[in-house]
Amino acid sequence: MTSWPGGARGAVAFTFDFDAEEVWLAEDPENANRPGVLSQGTYGAKVAVPLILELLERQELRATFFVPGRVAERHPERVREMVAAGHEVGHHGYTHISPTSLSAEAEEAELVRGLEILRDLGARPVGYRSPSWELSANTTGLLRRHGFRYSSNFMDDIRPYRHEESGLVELPVQWILDDAAHFWFSGSGMDWLRTISAPSQVREIWWAELDGIVDLGGCFVLTMHPQVIGRPHRLAFLEQFVADVKERGDVWIATGGEIADQVPA
Repeated sequence: MTSWPGGARGAVAFTFDFDAEEVWLAEDPENANRPGVLSQGTYGAKVAVPLILELLERQELRATFFVPGRVAERHPERVREMVAAGHEVGHHGYTHISPTSLSAEAEEAELVRGLEILRDLGARPVGYRSPSWELSANTTGLLRRHGFRYSSNFMDDIRPYRHEESGLVELPVQWILDDAAHFWFSGSGMDWLRTISAPSQVREIWWAELDGIVDLGGCFVLTMHPQVIGRPHRLAFLEQFVADVKERGDVWIATGGEIADQVPA
């Protein structure tokens, strides 16, 4: 079992998937002709990321941002701001296309292209989060080949562990700890049958899950999206949640890369 620095009982990672317009563009290239649809993602880059960076600065907290390469091309200044503020920037594909729909060659090309763009902007990605947490049979091998240290995609544990074949560290995630599962609404399909949760409900769920994970010595990985969590009332909720987590005194708050480094070889 991983032991946490300072005698902490558990670890916490605040992570953000900075998808911007890419969610809609990868889903359907025709959305490039629908500026109103894309504006849902533009909000994340235009308004939410600056507000999140300010929040993190106030809280003296370093987070992990997973960024698709095409988002970094479209909004390079945001990636530079993340790097300048000392946050970790991880890989989130080049496009937001699932690796399961790509050949091994195409998947590697996406991986390499995304790496090149992020590195050109000053980031040094060591962690990978796949679009929609989907991996192909080739993904972990490709990650190892290209120097990644960890993945954050599987839902099979509450403690970080190493993949036997690749040696990659896994930082497990779960939909219950994803803001989109509670707050997402894009106005299409079945969305109209959904209820958008109040932050008070989400606070209850996240805090109870944090308690349970810490009791078991695990790692609480929170996955958020600027365009989702970045509404004003949700940011107020997030800031209070961060402050309360810091007040606990029994958790180690760190970036994905720092947590991965604690997992024994």
